[in-house]
Amino acid sequence: MSGLPASAAGGPAPTKGVRPAGLWNIANILTMVRLLLVPGFVLLMMHGGGYDPAWRSFAWAAFAVAMITDLFDGHLARTYNLVTDFGKIADPIADKAIMGAALICLSALDDLPWWVTGVILFREIGITAMRFWVIRIGVIPASRGGKMKTLAQGVGVGMYILPLVGPLATLRFWVMAVAVALTVLTGLDYVKQAFQLRRAGRAGGSGR
Repeated sequence: MSGLPASAAGGPAPTKGVRPAGLWNIANILTMVRLLLVPGFVLLMMHGGGYDPAWRSFAWAAFAVAMITDLFDGHLARTYNLVTDFGKIADPIADKAIMGAALICLSALDDLPWWVTGVILFREIGITAMRFWVIRIGVIPASRGGKMKTLAQGVGVGMYILPLVGPLATLRFWVMAVAVALTVLTGLDYVKQAFQLRRAGRAGGSGR
């Protein structure tokens, strides 16, 4: 080491005012909270055989908190430069974990058909794996349809968690139907984008 500043020694000048985000930042803490809510949600959901209205309401509250933290942690990470390797991995895992836990509990209680749970989980896990498949070539951004899908899933599943009757029970069926349709359509769109990225990557590699 010369003991001289990098700029004086001919090296690149250090970037001022930009620090790498640490693990313990607000975005990652919210993600961790969401992960910790998963087992708590399952216990609340299945308490008393899974049909106690009071415990179902508590389970809905835990699910709602998880969905709200999902809205904020990604926004905070991007806005305040809090993106970390942990967040990149843990955030999608937390998203899939809480949604998967809710769907499986609902199907286990015969409140939601297993095929609905299967379609949604297959899509979510498959698209996440596909994102990693093409990550060296490019990033598949979240589309407007994907955001609408997430909203519809959250509202629909939340309505199924609550012990609703009458018109609201009918409404939740249609909300879930929209969620399933958006799940399939946006999934197909992401598959198309992934293969386009792969083809573009191969074309770029062959032209070198």
